[in-house]
Amino acid sequence: MTATSATAVRVRARTGGPKEDEPKLLEHLAGWTLVVVLAMLVTQAGLL
Repeated sequence: MTATSATAVRVRARTGGPKEDEPKLLEHLAGWTLVVVLAMLVTQAGLL
């Protein structure tokens, strides 16, 4: 194995995180849902 191919293998190693090619629609929907629910709770509690 050459130094270049060894470096390429190390760079491409997966760490178990989310895949790069998956659509992020569900992640965005969950994030915005959390923002809206938090805003509703803050306004209902009279903190704003």
